[in-house]
Amino acid sequence: MKNLEILFLLFMIYSFLGWVVDIIGHYLSTKKIINRGFFIGPYCPIYGFGALFISFFLYFVPVKNYLFVFISCIFICSLLEYVTSYVLEKVFHARWWDYSDEMFHINGRICLKTMIPFGLLGFFIHFVTNPFFIYELSQLSCSTLFIICILLIILFTIDIILSFQVLIHFRTLISSSKAKDKTEDIREILKDKINKHQHIHKRLLTAYPIISKKINQFIKKIKL
Repeated sequence: MKNLEILFLLFMIYSFLGWVVDIIGHYLSTKKIINRGFFIGPYCPIYGFGALFISFFLYFVPVKNYLFVFISCIFICSLLEYVTSYVLEKVFHARWWDYSDEMFHINGRICLKTMIPFGLLGFFIHFVTNPFFIYELSQLSCSTLFIICILLIILFTIDIILSFQVLIHFRTLISSSKAKDKTEDIREILKDKINKHQHIHKRLLTAYPIISKKINQFIKKIKL
């Protein structure tokens, strides 16, 4: 039970750190601080999953070769980003990010520009942060770990529900923006949804400009 709690906390820690890295990386390229990610809270679960996948793989394949670890991290994280991009496109019928303009990309879903940082971060996770976090978390009592996990699970579950509702609204907007005929009923329903979740919608539109381009024009129409 304690091992599962530690794994969950590692997931949350890396999700938060990934969120921080994403914001810093975006700031360095755009000079703007933008809250990245699908969720309301300060975390990007894709980084948490990536860190756990790296940890599990390198645990069961305990190789000390640095080059192998580096390449493995690149492969695991790039595969996760590719699959995530593919699933999001199938669900929302739109790209949330596109690397088509970057050199050495694969279908615009992953590119060399992100692969190298993935390898470096994975290398750092395996040799530096994992040993540190696992040791520190293992020093906590079972009751403390349990309480922290329960609180985070409750908050994370609430965030998933709220964020999922907003993402469904985005899917509705994207689908409706492609429709030739827009009835007054659809217009009013979507207008009401945007008004109720205006702040979160604006944050996601800012974080993902590709989605913004697809539905921004439609949003302006239904706000008239």
